[in-house]
Amino acid sequence: MPYFVQRLIDLIKRYPGVIALGGFLSGIGSFVLVDRQAGLASWIAVGMLLTWVWLMLENTFTQLFTRVFKREIPTPVLRYATQMIHQESLFFVLPFFYITTTWNSGQWVFTGLLTLAGLVSIIDPLYYKWVAPRRWLFMALHTFTLFAALLTALPIILHLTTDESFKLALATAMLLAFPSLAVSIPINNWRRGVALVLATLMIGGAGWLLRSWVPPATLWLTEVAVTIELDNRSRTHGESLETVSAAQMRSSGLYAYTAINAPRGLDERIYHVWQHNGKEVDRIALDIHGGRKEGYRAWTHKQNFPGDVAGRWQVRVLTEDGQIVGVLRFKVTDDATQAAVAPKNQ
Repeated sequence: MPYFVQRLIDLIKRYPGVIALGGFLSGIGSFVLVDRQAGLASWIAVGMLLTWVWLMLENTFTQLFTRVFKREIPTPVLRYATQMIHQESLFFVLPFFYITTTWNSGQWVFTGLLTLAGLVSIIDPLYYKWVAPRRWLFMALHTFTLFAALLTALPIILHLTTDESFKLALATAMLLAFPSLAVSIPINNWRRGVALVLATLMIGGAGWLLRSWVPPATLWLTEVAVTIELDNRSRTHGESLETVSAAQMRSSGLYAYTAINAPRGLDERIYHVWQHNGKEVDRIALDIHGGRKEGYRAWTHKQNFPGDVAGRWQVRVLTEDGQIVGVLRFKVTDDATQAAVAPKNQ
């Protein structure tokens, strides 16, 4: 093995956190660029996906390298290259998911698993002695990381909606899960083949059913308000409220105002789902367009309410496939004299 290659590997082994730090900083940088609508963010995302193409076709590339140059790529180089891609990918996507996670929902589980995967990728004893020797566990980490990377990159690069990105990322994860399951369920007869297909479909089905637990990586709220006044011409809202009297609510209705940041060129349908004491009472569709730094301003105006309006209300902001972008909360009381104060929002 060439000296400089060995030296590079030794440095990576000695300072594994440097790669992770680089990935995290590039993630923050890309997040800022997306927020400012800079085209460089797309190139960063493209670079991330190209590394994954190399990783998925690693055997083909190494065989081609051997035939062309009559030399084999050293195994330690391939091993550390794989670890670096996992580190870079995980710490690249984490800033996006940290900002878009609704922490008092099931989304904290997904983001927590991403954080755990990131820590495993930089702790060599865990990565090489616990994960890498177990092929099924290694492929699970590999698949989960790619799934998160696709959720982040596809809306930026291809301007796919959150719904489209989720479906494509989930389909890719299912395809990658198939070979990893084949290690645990060798196909010796047709029954095992059927079991393997069913297991893959169950993984995909579980991912689809739990989609509300996955944060929409490139959509986040920049401003929210529950108010009784809104200027349609200037698209600005009146005083934000966390407590509203029943009399106020019935006399002028309520506005749920949201400004949602989305990548330039992205057209997305979202929903304001009005809930009273945990029960859905209305679902209103809104079409938003990416490209505005302060977020696309959209609102719903609800004027029809049930007989008893007192209690706790929520306006859940959801994507078309049910992922939570954020939640606005307020309380309705029969006390018409209660003062209005600033709202607590997600």
